Amino acid sequence: MTVSLFIDGAAGTTGLEIRERLASRADIAIIEIDDARRKDATARAEALNDADFVILCLPDDAAREAVALITNDRTRVIDASTAFRTAEGWSYGFPELEPGQTAAIAEAMRVSNPGCYPTGFLALVRPLVRMGLVPVDWPITVNAVSGYSGGGKSMIAEYEGSNPPPAARAYALGLAHKHVPEMQKHARLEHAPIFMPSVANTYRGMIVEVPLPLHAFPRRPSLHVCEAVLSEAYRDCALIRIAEGDTDTIAIEADAGTDRLTLRVCGNPDTGQARLIATLDNLGKGAAGAAVQNLNIMAGFDPIAGLTV
Repeated sequence: MTVSLFIDGAAGTTGLEIRERLASRADIAIIEIDDARRKDATARAEALNDADFVILCLPDDAAREAVALITNDRTRVIDASTAFRTAEGWSYGFPELEPGQTAAIAEAMRVSNPGCYPTGFLALVRPLVRMGLVPVDWPITVNAVSGYSGGGKSMIAEYEGSNPPPAARAYALGLAHKHVPEMQKHARLEHAPIFMPSVANTYRGMIVEVPLPLHAFPRRPSLHVCEAVLSEAYRDCALIRIAEGDTDTIAIEADAGTDRLTLRVCGNPDTGQARLIATLDNLGKGAAGAAVQNLNIMAGFDPIAGLTV
């Protein structure tokens, strides 16, 4: 079986990464628009309505506009922007996050790709919240650092220009990052987490860390119990692995160039303090790899076809 796909925003960083993953696929026929007509609304509307599947690699407002241009009840959409990640009527495109989530994505007409930071955060936190080990009303904090490709073409040009920024810099200091509502909703927390992102002078890769005072939780879970819960939650997941937390250092590039996600439970068993750490490629499982995984699931293909484990 062959399905047709239109990537709206194929010239952007995520769009190019998706094209790379699909380059050798005979089961997906990509609908093209001439460069001269790439921003022509009529040409885009034709492509959007001709395709079996559409992946939107656009800013939020442009993604909403693209969805509005689809006038049939057949074209299925995967949106890589932030526009629909907490919207009603959209399935959240993190297949491994909840029991039954893969089946929901397989049947969905509209799927919202997770953000890169939320992917790491949710993978670490949601199973522990679901099992009652982390209270839903706990004031959770999350620290994260990403490669600069996460900022798209403008940030890539900034870092690769003649006067690049410092080696690392913190941002979103007003605690109103657009990923926070997504984190809170899909972790099913009562309070928004305190999110502290940074960008580093490396092209790709990401570390997402959640510190937890396990000794203060009602059930006082151990590091071992937390690791066991994560291992059970992702036992049959080809793209998520649980690595031993007994390590001295973790590199931001640990999963760069792949579509996998690695989780670790580190910390001090004597004090009951934990550092939950996720590493992933912000362009892989954090963006393009996740979009291709969702496309595979929706089209009935091998979920990890074209992906690097």
